[in-house]
Amino acid sequence: MVKERIIGQNTIKVDAVSKVIGKAQYPADLEMCSMLYGRLLQLDVAHARIININTSDAQNIPGVKAVLTGKDVPGLNGQGVLCADMPVLSFERIRSINDVVALVAAESMDIAEEAINKIKVEYEELPGVFDPEEAMKEDAPRIHDKGNIIYHLKIRKGNVQEAFARSAVIVEDVYTTQMVDHAFLQPESCLAYLDSRGHLVVHIATQYIHWDRYEIARALNMPVHKIKVVNTAVGGAFGGREDMTLQIRAALLAAKTGRPVKIVSDRTESFKLHSKRHPIKMYYKTGADPQGRLTALEAKIIGDTGAYASWAPNILRKAAIHATGPYIIPNVKVDSYAVYTNNPFAGAMRGFGAAQPPLAHESQMDRIAEKLGIHPFTIRWINAMEEGSQTATGQTLDASVGLKECMKATAAAAGWNLEELMGGGGNG
Repeated sequence: MVKERIIGQNTIKVDAVSKVIGKAQYPADLEMCSMLYGRLLQLDVAHARIININTSDAQNIPGVKAVLTGKDVPGLNGQGVLCADMPVLSFERIRSINDVVALVAAESMDIAEEAINKIKVEYEELPGVFDPEEAMKEDAPRIHDKGNIIYHLKIRKGNVQEAFARSAVIVEDVYTTQMVDHAFLQPESCLAYLDSRGHLVVHIATQYIHWDRYEIARALNMPVHKIKVVNTAVGGAFGGREDMTLQIRAALLAAKTGRPVKIVSDRTESFKLHSKRHPIKMYYKTGADPQGRLTALEAKIIGDTGAYASWAPNILRKAAIHATGPYIIPNVKVDSYAVYTNNPFAGAMRGFGAAQPPLAHESQMDRIAEKLGIHPFTIRWINAMEEGSQTATGQTLDASVGLKECMKATAAAAGWNLEELMGGGGNG
């Protein structure tokens, strides 16, 4: 039998030592000869039509080597993991505070900052929509031409109406989770340059190195084989480095000037650049019989993805699949929506859509137990999935279903009487 080399072994993390002793190199640590400094221009407006961007004053500052706007993107002026709906540089419209409208490269950070402040943007503010339920209405302001509902998943199993009619107890409530920032220790930074072959090299802390390469090539209208992305030390990510932030923008400046360009964001800019965890609103209705066995679940899940899609369909799909929790429910109706608003865009974050539904389904379990006079452990025990159980989407769980073993271990650790608490749920 081959001994497992990783699982169950005391294995040293490959980059642990360099990070602990301070030798790990992050993009902000990198320096090159003749390096320029890049800055971004973002506006504190959530929805607007851009009338004009005047860069002449910025371009005339000594030491400024490039000022770029959306018209300077040679390829596709769009980025995004599933849908390239976020402009690299917004040129006609601003849809959220995430938008970047101009770039500057200069001989020093101070000169770059001065140039950014000299760029004049004339715009007309537009009505915004910041509540996803309002955004779902027909008369809501449209974030994108295709409409504000970008994804709708239906899960149907059995007949929930009949099941509710014969339920001994029904609990209904609405649950909301808030937007959450990843708040990783290392704000965004990037170094880009052309090597001796004319190939573009980008140093970035990323979770998606192969996709970064493709998106940079697409925006700069360059062959993919002429793009090299180097993943530096990553100072935390948690999903927040799956979307593009500085990669294409630094690459544009390097390609335009022919010199290395480094961009380092401060914390305020970092908050405005990367995705967040999806705020989700969940309408839940759950039924159970007199013994506490679940009879039906009906849920409507509405995820606010902000102005850009990022991973929204995947995340709201997972939220729908996890809506029932780890419980056997014979009748299920779930509708899950991903919706555009003018809020900051949401994307991947630890759990990827599975983190929000437990607030709803576990709260429902506690309330049903309270109504029936059943211990919260017992109601979970008698409904817990085991090997051979089938999910609401029809998947049969044929291995690695350790929920009941975990429950027994935690109940024992709490000093509870297991025989009493397991009730009618059998011995597992």
